[in-house]
Amino acid sequence: MKITILTQFPEMFSAVLGESILGRAKEKGLVSFDVLNIRDYTKDKHNRTDDTPFGGGNGMIMTPQPAFDALKAVGAEGKRVLYMSPRGRMLDKALAEELSKEEGLVIMCGHYEGIDQRIIDAWNMQEVSIGDYILTGGELPCMVLVDTVVRLIPGCLSSKESSLEESVYSGLLEYDQYTKPREYEGLVVPDVLFNGDHEKIHLWQFENQLRLTKEKRPDLFKAYLETEKDLSKQEKKILQKVLEENN
Repeated sequence: MKITILTQFPEMFSAVLGESILGRAKEKGLVSFDVLNIRDYTKDKHNRTDDTPFGGGNGMIMTPQPAFDALKAVGAEGKRVLYMSPRGRMLDKALAEELSKEEGLVIMCGHYEGIDQRIIDAWNMQEVSIGDYILTGGELPCMVLVDTVVRLIPGCLSSKESSLEESVYSGLLEYDQYTKPREYEGLVVPDVLFNGDHEKIHLWQFENQLRLTKEKRPDLFKAYLETEKDLSKQEKKILQKVLEENN
């Protein structure tokens, strides 16, 4: 997959795209990144890429010319073009999986008050949001989207199933995790994790997931209950016990 990012602040991406899972995916040849500075395409003598909005209002709006020329330069026509925007479709598992199957993505990052609507319309951009809050620009949301999507590319993670088993993707929040030492300042790890009985450990983790999801994300818990589940007899008993608690 080739991911092309158009931004006014390309330096923000250098560390993120070269480290950890994204860096390893790049080394494996699973993904390539091309980060371009929109300012390089402006024809304004003062090197500006934005101007005041028609109709009044606060802030500045990215003008069409540098955006159009940048999109033409990267061959965005006919490609999946995304614009990071708080009014867009919420990034979730379904959208991330859909995007991970693309051969290439072009992502436009606006800044301050956004971009001229004609840019969005002319390039058939899909607006994508990472949450109901406002950030200074599209760079941070873009990083979140890229990390989420690249993790789902086959071969990126250590096993085919690992990405789908993680936390929310499984339908439940992730169970509590522990490591050495077994005791620290009077705080101890649950004994069940040391008995060597993998079935008991699995059931403890499942019960822990259910309780955490019920408490912290009742919306996810409700959705989990509404889906068909291939549960064992013991798992069904645990689910019923959790359902009856505090009722």
